[in-house]
Amino acid sequence: MPGTGDIRTRYRRILRFAGWNLAVTWWFELVLPRIGLGKLAERTRSRRMRRFAQRFHVLAVELGGLMIKVGQFMSSRLDVLPPEITAELEGLQDEVPPVPFAAIRALAEAELGVPLQRAFATVDETPVAAASLGQAHRARLAPLDATDTGLDAVVIKVQRPNIDAIIDVDLAALRKVGGWLSRVRIVSDRVDMPALVEEFAQTSLEEIDYLHEAASSERFATEFADDERVSVPAIVWERTTRRVLTLEDVTAIKITDTEALAAAGIDPAEVAPVFAAVMFDQLFTNGFFHADPHPGNIFVTPVADGPAERPWKLTFIDFGMMGEVPPSTRSGLRKLLIAAASRDGTGMVEAIREVGVLLPSAETSELERAMTQLFARFGGMGFAELREVDPREFREFADQFGHVVRSLPFQLPENFLLIIRAMSLTSGVCSALDPAFNLWSSIEPYAAQLLRDESGNVVQDLAQQAFETAGIVWRLPKRLDAIVTRVEDGSVSVASPRLERRVARLERTARRLVSAVLFGALLIGGAVLHANDAVLGTVLMVASIIPLLHALFAGLRDR
Repeated sequence: MPGTGDIRTRYRRILRFAGWNLAVTWWFELVLPRIGLGKLAERTRSRRMRRFAQRFHVLAVELGGLMIKVGQFMSSRLDVLPPEITAELEGLQDEVPPVPFAAIRALAEAELGVPLQRAFATVDETPVAAASLGQAHRARLAPLDATDTGLDAVVIKVQRPNIDAIIDVDLAALRKVGGWLSRVRIVSDRVDMPALVEEFAQTSLEEIDYLHEAASSERFATEFADDERVSVPAIVWERTTRRVLTLEDVTAIKITDTEALAAAGIDPAEVAPVFAAVMFDQLFTNGFFHADPHPGNIFVTPVADGPAERPWKLTFIDFGMMGEVPPSTRSGLRKLLIAAASRDGTGMVEAIREVGVLLPSAETSELERAMTQLFARFGGMGFAELREVDPREFREFADQFGHVVRSLPFQLPENFLLIIRAMSLTSGVCSALDPAFNLWSSIEPYAAQLLRDESGNVVQDLAQQAFETAGIVWRLPKRLDAIVTRVEDGSVSVASPRLERRVARLERTARRLVSAVLFGALLIGGAVLHANDAVLGTVLMVASIIPLLHALFAGLRDR
């Protein structure tokens, strides 16, 4: 158990690192540009990013714990973060110092209640993987267990000793940093940092519960039971506890090991779109997704009897960090994907609003224009093509519309952090597999499939929208009557005697507008429904004549 002094030292070291780098960023990116030294900040940015990544690499390796998770996230952002950061932090995926086997043995035997030589036929003392929260060793099941499970080669995953105390310290430090950021208006207006840290805390505590991970693994396997693209290791429940997880050994080719893939006759460029599609299925269809798909957690497994066009599978491991997408959010994400595939700037903004990232009160006309121009210029480009674009063009676009984005009331909905993480890691892995990978080539056919799947619901959705519009316009005259009544009974003071005439004229104009909108809603609703229900569709189209006549004759009477 770490001593009190060690805990305090760890806590203070994290806070010193965060405080210093936040202060440096604030000085160079906010203060210097305001006093006319923006070019100085630009010239030193690359060097500062490299120094920051190097210092964080040292901190994460020495401290371990949740600091490794932060580094893994940053190293995966090949499409966004500069190479100075991603290249420096890439080693954090797997290169974590191992724990001496004696400590692993003691913890495993205490959890299993028997000596390891009785629980397993053999155990390799050299770890096959040393991760931030646990360590894995290859083993062979004892004969009786092997007969019962049908497995022989397994991997024993054991928690790092004292990881509970380490995570408590890291979360306390993150809560403190989150409190600092919540006092920065540009952050607090968009993100509830304390709530975000608590969401991360819950995910972290679930990740060190191996019973929870085992259950998630089996649920994931059930989701993809009939999918030939995906495989999942079996769990040996008889040798699994909260701190020890025993599972089938499925070690194969690391997904980003392009040389090994090529040696096995597998084209890395063919793996990227399949991986992207599998992740899309998890996020947009199943709603239960692997939230930590970094290269160390995904293997490409050759399959001798697989289909000729794809004689391999994607094998997912490490299900400690999983996410769920609520149905409402999933619907918005699907619309977001379809809008992106069709280069629809307005549709993209509406989907962002539905997901909950953009508050309903936001005025989005400028953002829609920005998205439309963004698609017109950069839509369809792959990562390699985007890197070839003149950086000055990116800066010009950012300067032109940056103030619009900053002024909008963005927020980060609950559970959205894991969605962002999963998509970030997915894009990073795909670009590592194929530098010329074009995300649009995966998005467009997937979006087209979503449209085909939902085609049966289009008629019902349009009809529902027509009836909702009719209900709104039906209630508008009553609301206007209420306003006029308040004016007449004196509850609203009138400063000008001409106001009543203007209100009356406004009421007549509004009633004509309401009738016109109601006519359009009934006519469109009837036309849409006519294909499936000829009687109801005809009735609605005939009924639309009434508001049309009202709009026409009310206009003649006003003249």
